Amino acid sequence: MHKVGLIIAREYLARVRKKSFIVMTFLGPLIFIGVMAMITYLSTTGGEDREVEVLDESGFFTDTFKSEGGEYYTYIGGPLDSAKLRVERNFVDGLIYIPPIADIDQPGEMFYYAPGNPSIQITSKVERLIELRIEDIKLTNSGLDEEVLANLTADVSISSINLSAGGEERKSSSTAATVIGYLAAFLIYLFIFLYGAQCMRGVIEEKTSKIIEVVLSTTKSFSLMMGKVIGIAAVGLTQFVMWVALSFVLVTAGTLIFGLTMDMPREAIPDSDVQEMVFAISGALESLDFGVIGVSFLVYFLGGYLLYGALFAAVGSAVDSDADAQQFMLPITVPLIAAIASLGVILVEPHGSFAFWMSMVPLTSPVAMMIRVPFGVPAWELVLSISLLIGGFIFAIWMASRIYRVGILMHGTKVNYRTLARWIMQRN
Repeated sequence: MHKVGLIIAREYLARVRKKSFIVMTFLGPLIFIGVMAMITYLSTTGGEDREVEVLDESGFFTDTFKSEGGEYYTYIGGPLDSAKLRVERNFVDGLIYIPPIADIDQPGEMFYYAPGNPSIQITSKVERLIELRIEDIKLTNSGLDEEVLANLTADVSISSINLSAGGEERKSSSTAATVIGYLAAFLIYLFIFLYGAQCMRGVIEEKTSKIIEVVLSTTKSFSLMMGKVIGIAAVGLTQFVMWVALSFVLVTAGTLIFGLTMDMPREAIPDSDVQEMVFAISGALESLDFGVIGVSFLVYFLGGYLLYGALFAAVGSAVDSDADAQQFMLPITVPLIAAIASLGVILVEPHGSFAFWMSMVPLTSPVAMMIRVPFGVPAWELVLSISLLIGGFIFAIWMASRIYRVGILMHGTKVNYRTLARWIMQRN
């Protein structure tokens, strides 16, 4: 164990002292928050202004299209060809053409002319405005009282409540659980690839040097493999913890600067829309058990990396360059990619059979289980999944170390899957 500790310390200190590690540790939260702020800003500004002309030959839609939110509608007359010519010459961004309508029950086809293919958001909005106007006309022609029809509609809101075995009730939020679970699963997926690749490249670099031959003469391959994988895992965990801490500091500073906190009284927030959003987010977050989510994230973060890190290290020991490693990467990464691709299916039924088995298989459980944890997972499932993950990690370390002890000393050898199997079964 003393030698394993020395290897862990060496791998850890060699990486955290690098300038690239220090720079990315401090720049990471700034880049992430900057990107999120830019996306939020662009989504709220609504993009560029659009000028659209409306040629209504039916006479039914004179008040339907109103300028708002960067969209400016102008009703025009005249021939259709002249209106289309203005679109072709980019004088306007679009043209809505409504031909004469003989029967409102069968309005027929309408057209939207644009220099390029309009987005589905634009066409859907135009269709919806026209549909609402036709419904109003039909309602008026039917002689029914609009107020009576409005009273026939119902607005129902369902609140989901988690009911524990002891009868304790707690309000839940599916939206908050989805966002937190998806974010945690994606972070684990990202870090496994990022630091797993580091582990593989580190082994390849050691293989090209002759130092590894001296180290192997004094240390068992299993201990060397264990120390390397755990050391790089500690680097990833350190960087992640620092990212979380720095992000918390930046977000707290931002809320203080803008004078907005989650525990402010409702009347202290002047904008009603912002007010509702803040308190909705606050209520949704309060419904989650962040203690269980945090512990589960750390366990699956470390367990997932240790499992895949051992496999990546085994690949690195068997090849002489990154290009040679590509043929062995696919079988390792397919389960992880399948797990991230199946998140949509798991979200539909987080307690179903498919989600259960995906969260039990060690190669997919780090991603699949994290998407389920915010929805509430029985303790026995968590214990079983973590136990299988630990067992999978130990088996992967054992198998990788047997490949490592032979492959790390091989140079210029063409390696295939049969060769790897022979190295695993080889006794001496």
